[in-house]
Formats: sequence, structure tokens, C-alpha cells
Amino acid sequence: MAEINKHQGELLFGKVMTPRGLIQQGVIAVSTDQIHYAGEAKWLPEAYSNWPSTSEREGLFIPGFVDVHVHGGAGHDFMYSDAEALDSITRFHCSQGTTTMLATTMTAPKAAIDRVLYEVNSYRSSKMPYAKLAGVHLEGPFISPKWPGAQNPEHIVLSNIDWLEEWETQYPGLVRQVTLAPEREGALEAITWLRKRGITAALGHTNATYDEVITAVEAGLNQAVHAFNAMTSLHHRKPGTAGAVLGDERIRAEIIGDGIHVHPAVVSILARLKGKDNLLLITDAMSAAGLSDGEYKIGDLPVLVQKGIATLKDHPESLAGSTLTMIKGFRFLVHEVGLSLEAASRAASLTPAISLGLDRNIGSLESGKQGDILLLNSELNLCGVWIQGSKINL
Repeated sequence: MAEINKHQGELLFGKVMTPRGLIQQGVIAVSTDQIHYAGEAKWLPEAYSNWPSTSEREGLFIPGFVDVHVHGGAGHDFMYSDAEALDSITRFHCSQGTTTMLATTMTAPKAAIDRVLYEVNSYRSSKMPYAKLAGVHLEGPFISPKWPGAQNPEHIVLSNIDWLEEWETQYPGLVRQVTLAPEREGALEAITWLRKRGITAALGHTNATYDEVITAVEAGLNQAVHAFNAMTSLHHRKPGTAGAVLGDERIRAEIIGDGIHVHPAVVSILARLKGKDNLLLITDAMSAAGLSDGEYKIGDLPVLVQKGIATLKDHPESLAGSTLTMIKGFRFLVHEVGLSLEAASRAASLTPAISLGLDRNIGSLESGKQGDILLLNSELNLCGVWIQGSKINL
């Protein structure tokens, strides 16, 4: 690719997914600064007409994926990360179309969480050559012991605002999302504290009733992690957590798009009820993502991966994250669930960017945003990745 500077970039010709819909004969003018134009090729401003071009007339350009819930990959777990491990995780997920992600922790002792925050904060001060870490998602330790899932119940504690205050003071803006059980003591106060600071307050690993979820929403709760998993289910006389997630438009819903955690028909129902603005594709990927079947760990718990399905070794009935990638999840939403390309792209990019408060810079292909771009072929296989306007060689 030609050298890009502040005054020159490149033109990417092909089909272009924009917030206004899919443009069949489109072009993106992008430099290391930003996207300067994304739209109909015939309306390309004269100022960019002499930029070097890449022609992918049959290709599809979509915004880079934003994964707000991912624990690791390529043999590494965010709970045991250093700069080298973070490079490996972000490089792998970048190769699968993720351009922005949250380093997601496990329920663990405070000292272990402190270490993750330190490592991720230090890494964010470096160049970050692959997928960018936008911050940290704390999945626990403020969850329900009745729904630990693949979290270690020994480390579950009640919501602790003193801890949150300490982390926010030491690393301002680093924690972007906190998952908790809203029915537990102190949770409502924690939710209010989080939302006042613009941090996503998400329910998960919870035994909450429908009414308890609605009370939490009134306090500010605005998201649900891995919908239908590790929460009370929908019953026609007891709607439970799942019923509240389905029915309340104030709750965004994450979905693991692998067809294992949630049946495609149920994902379709969720997508219809949540609409275009409230569905987030996530991977919930653990360290085995990108590797073969075998024995691994998620946090400090042993995991067995068979045929790509991760379960706790000592409790094989419990799923332990996934080996999913965002590009596979994107194809699942289109091919198995039946979402349009526009709806799947929004769930994989723009809605998660909005949830992080980063949609002014990422999440869609439009003028003024940074050039996080993916090129897909007609089978929706990934053919190219650009981050901040520069093509990544992987």
C-alpha cells in the first residue's frame, strides 16, 4: 500500500456499507487521519481523485468489528496478560476483523483484577499495533453465586463502590463496562455510580426476577451480557431476567453468535424485539480461540475444548466462554439467523461503539471517523483489515 501521510491517502472502490445503507458502487477516501469520504463513487470530491486506489468492485467494505466481551485468544487470557500476550490476543482478533475490543476479566481476587488493569492501562499507552483496547470490561466479581457459570464462585463478592472508586481514580476512563447481579446487596447503588460516570452497567450471572431487573433499569442499568445465558429464564408466569431483557427497550442485549449458546431461532426473536439499536454481537472468546481442541483455562478454571465447544472440565454441562471470532459471528447472524447485512453490521460495529460512547470515532464508515475498515468477499470471508486507515499485514 502506498505511503499515507496527512495530505494523501487511498481510495477503496467497491460496495460500501454506510449508516444510510449499502452503496453498490461506492468508494472510501481514507488516510491515517480519518475517513474523508464514504459514499457513491460518482460523487467523490475532486480533491481525492488523484489518490492511489484499490479496486474491489465485487468486494464489500464494512466498518471494523467492536467486541465488548472477549476474554482472550491465541492461547492467552487477559487475566494473565503482559505486553506480549496482549499483542498476541489483539493480533489474532484483528485477523478476524475486530478492530476495537474490551479486555474482559473474570471473577477473581481484587489483586488479580488490579494486575489486569495495570497491564491494560500500560499497553494502551503504547502504539497498540493491532486491534485497539478501548478499555476493560469487568465481568464480575459482583455476580450471583447461584449463576456462576464459568466464573469461580470462591471469588464472588457484593458490589463494592470503594473498589470502583479506587480503579476509576487510578485509571480514569479505563473501566468501560461492569457486569453484576442487580438483585444483590449494594448493586443498585453501584449501578447508579457507574452510569453517572458513563460506564455501562450490565446485568449478568444473575438470579434476578423480572421486577428486580426493572428496578435496576430505573437505577440506570442499560445492558445485558450474553443474553439467555447465566440468567433466570423466560416463563409465561415468571418472565425472569430473560423476559425483562426481551421486553425492555432500555436494555441493550449482547448475543454470542455461535449457534451453541443460543439457538438461531431465539437469536432471531431477540433481534426483532431489540430492534436495530439494541443488539450487540460478542464473542465471549477465551484463550482457546484460534487454536485446536484440547485443555485450557478460563481465569483459574480448567476448560476442555471439544469440536470447538468450550466447557468446564469439572462441570461439562457448563459452557466456558467460546472459541468464536467476530467474522464467524457476523456470518452466523446473516446466514443462520437471517439478518440483513445492514443489521448484522450494526450489531457488530455501530451499536457496540455507541455502548462504549465511542461512536463519534468508530463503528461506521462515514466522513470524520477513523478508518477502521474490513473488506469481505461475496461469501463474507475476510479479505482485508484497515485500522486507522492503514492496512494491517497479518
